[in-house]
Amino acid sequence: MEKRARFKSAWVPYALVTPQILVTLLFFFWPAAQALYQSVLIQDSFGTSSQFVWFDNFRDLFNDANYLESFKTTAMFSIMVAVFGLSLALILAVFADRIVKGASVYKTFLIWPYAVSPVVVGVLWLFLLNPTLGVVAHALRDIGIEWDNLLNGTHAMILIVLAAIWKQISYNFLFFLAGLQAIPKSLIEAAAIDGAGPVRRFFTIVFPLLSPTTFFLLVINIVYSFFDTFAIIEATTHGGPGKETEILVYKVFQDGFKGGDLGSSAAQSVILMFIVITLTVVQFKYVERKVQYS
Repeated sequence: MEKRARFKSAWVPYALVTPQILVTLLFFFWPAAQALYQSVLIQDSFGTSSQFVWFDNFRDLFNDANYLESFKTTAMFSIMVAVFGLSLALILAVFADRIVKGASVYKTFLIWPYAVSPVVVGVLWLFLLNPTLGVVAHALRDIGIEWDNLLNGTHAMILIVLAAIWKQISYNFLFFLAGLQAIPKSLIEAAAIDGAGPVRRFFTIVFPLLSPTTFFLLVINIVYSFFDTFAIIEATTHGGPGKETEILVYKVFQDGFKGGDLGSSAAQSVILMFIVITLTVVQFKYVERKVQYS
């Protein structure tokens, strides 16, 4: 028989969920409501006076070439982080699933990056790719690549993509490894007996059975690249050189906290919130239909 928790008092279940509800209201719904309210206002830098302007902040944003360029930068950044991050994590998970000797040590080293804060990750990669002192930069120069993320926008983008992937790869690796270990070995053995090679077995059996995990991680990585990479950019490029690495979430900070344009910053945060909500809804509503569940 299935065991279920039974509460004698009617208020106990509500008391148990109350802390989570309060946290959600205070740190999610309240800031979202404040952003919606401030997005239709023009305020001074200190928030002492404001004027209701309806949707002027949103109209000004979509007439701003710099803001439209940040959309392109964010899209390119999120696609690279999601695609390369998931691909590399899947390859590492496949190798880890096959290793017999030293498997625990191998897996431990791959999990470690997730415990490092984004700021530390940014500083670490900034030192490695520093044009003057970086070990990796010197190695690239030895093979004829003049690396300079301080002046070259492409190099700066590569820097933050590498840092973002390295930070998230442990999370992706854990889920892929768990998914691989959940696949019945009898299916793979049967395919091998039928003459299917390793590559064919992977694409016809393993990868389709991993589609729920891949779909989940795709959503998580897109949201991660939109929001959680702010600290990496702040620690490395500050949105530069120029505005080559200024993604949407960093532009919110740049215009609001540094530029003092609170109304525009609030409008940007509202747009960013709706973009992420829309992407998540579209993926779960339409992409999920093509996901094969075992």
